Amino acid sequence: MSNMQETAEGAGPFTTRLTWILEDGGTAVWESRPARKRGLLTVRTPGGPEQRSRRADNESIARLRRLNHLAAGAFAVGGALFAAGAGVAQFGSGGATGVWIYFAGGLFFNTGGYASLLQAINAPRRDSAAGAPAARSRRWWSYEPGRIDWLSTFLLFTGTLVFGINLLSSLLQGLSTQQTNRLIWAPDMVGCILFLISGHLALVEVCHGRPGVRRADLGWWIVAVNQLGSVLFLVSALAAFTRPVTGSVLNADLANWGTLAGALCFLVGGVLQWFEHP
Repeated sequence: MSNMQETAEGAGPFTTRLTWILEDGGTAVWESRPARKRGLLTVRTPGGPEQRSRRADNESIARLRRLNHLAAGAFAVGGALFAAGAGVAQFGSGGATGVWIYFAGGLFFNTGGYASLLQAINAPRRDSAAGAPAARSRRWWSYEPGRIDWLSTFLLFTGTLVFGINLLSSLLQGLSTQQTNRLIWAPDMVGCILFLISGHLALVEVCHGRPGVRRADLGWWIVAVNQLGSVLFLVSALAAFTRPVTGSVLNADLANWGTLAGALCFLVGGVLQWFEHP
């Protein structure tokens, strides 16, 4: 294989787009999100403006499609359940019903987070010489913090697990104010921060550097809507802090409405993601 000049784009240590010259004189462009979501890269013929997409093998494409539908469906259902839980908390009689609805939603969020991570782990790699995505064998885990897609989805999955601690602790009875803040509020805050960092990395990935607006890019809309949901979740978590002196929540209405609005964002993001497949 001959030496090929590459042009890399991204932010910090992360590469989100690579452009290189093929052996036949054509130009190939690999982008992180399209590669892991759709299993493709773009090729321009020598001396011509025509562009075409080169896809990974059929097995890899089918695997990415299954994982994408699993993640999209899980986040849509999880968002719907979180919205229902917030509605019960705001308009219902309270009690354990809303907590169990949240808990069920959390399990779907766990599933969506892990499916998203698996998509990054099993994304086809680029073949510089052939200008096509190269197949990978099925894997259930990897450690690749130097890849922005892996790090973003890993933090997302970790955030869903931390939310699980929050939801499990919510089922406990007779907690003191300090225990409530330590076992319920603190994991909620950590999960929200992880979601925000994950969303920021996803924006950097889709924008190839500084986050911006890309109205014609479905991937950008998915990331932007989910990031808005993460911000609303953080507002809700801040409002749910229990005052040590009075034992009352800072603002229960804001906590419930923030959760409801944020959950609807993840519901919409899940529906949009359903269409971002090979």
